[in-house]
Amino acid sequence: MADAAGEGRRVCGMPEKAQLHVAMLALQFGYAGFHVVSRLALNMGISKLVFPVYRNIIALCLLVPFAYFLEKKDRPQLTINFVVQFFLLALCGITANQGFYLLGLDNTSPTFASAIQNSVPAITFAMAAALRIEKVRLDHRDGVAKVVGTLACVAGASVITLYKGPTIFGPEASLGLEAAAKVGAGGEKNWTLGCVYLIGHCLSWSGWLVLQAPVLKKYPARLSVTSYTCFFGVIQFLIIAAFMERDADAWKFHSGSEIFTILYAGFIASGVAFAVQIWCIDRGGPVFVAVYQPVQTLVVAIMASLTLGEKFYLGGIIGAVLIIAGLYLVLWGKSEERARLARDRAAAAVMPPDAAVIRSAKLQAPPSSTTQPLLLPSSTENV
Repeated sequence: MADAAGEGRRVCGMPEKAQLHVAMLALQFGYAGFHVVSRLALNMGISKLVFPVYRNIIALCLLVPFAYFLEKKDRPQLTINFVVQFFLLALCGITANQGFYLLGLDNTSPTFASAIQNSVPAITFAMAAALRIEKVRLDHRDGVAKVVGTLACVAGASVITLYKGPTIFGPEASLGLEAAAKVGAGGEKNWTLGCVYLIGHCLSWSGWLVLQAPVLKKYPARLSVTSYTCFFGVIQFLIIAAFMERDADAWKFHSGSEIFTILYAGFIASGVAFAVQIWCIDRGGPVFVAVYQPVQTLVVAIMASLTLGEKFYLGGIIGAVLIIAGLYLVLWGKSEERARLARDRAAAAVMPPDAAVIRSAKLQAPPSSTTQPLLLPSSTENV
């Protein structure tokens, strides 16, 4: 869909198509940095409840002004029904999503956290199909590709969870960060449990995408929906922290590094990256954006290897390959489905009126929740 971008729109002599590719590469570097920064925050001992509270407060402060001024005309009246829906979206897309992510990251590594996230489009498709939001046509190759891709993602996630395997590559940590990781880790970590948490993170993220689709139909103001979701996410985390984080010292900043990790998570991952991704989805389409997701995993692997001395295990590598292969099968299936439906509609247009009406009725399919597969986890929480 990037090919459809206007070649005439140039910035500094760069056509829009090239701008999209540059923006997506920059986006993957920004998200990759978030994975590593989040791990550093955990290694420094930042509370897994305090970190998302501060992060979402920053994101909320960034989103509210834009939502208020840009969507004045599009924003429907707020009702109790919408409040309940926003609360549930926050529970799924912010609280469970980010909570499971941090628990999983604490027990595994940035690279494998990023690798498992590649399964989100496939899980979203499976959820949408189960709820009959997405139509599965096994008599067409695009339907088979989506099902096979989903199974490959499930298989990859299972391999990462159940089989760690021998160390394939284990560089020495730089800047003494490996020692910091051991201090911040607070003892032995459970790899399998961490992978289960990350799967919970992906399920929450996918559930948020599926649930968000009908809400946006009734409340067509994306920034406002995200702002309300973020607001309720902060409230939910504060309530949980009130019971589980009794140490007042956990809410204080003890170093400039801690401040940097929270500011990066709030401003870059939840602010700048969100704006860039919205623009890329609008101009290039959701499939174009999703295709770049594996680049993030590669960048995370390089960053984590250089800064954290991360080790790579055979099970994780096999699982990541299966998940990425499954991702591209699902995306290819979605692309083929759109092309097939477009051809069928074009054919229906040249049919006699009566036959065209009958064929058009058969071609009607419910909108897919995977048309927006990868919004930002925090305000959407890529992570």
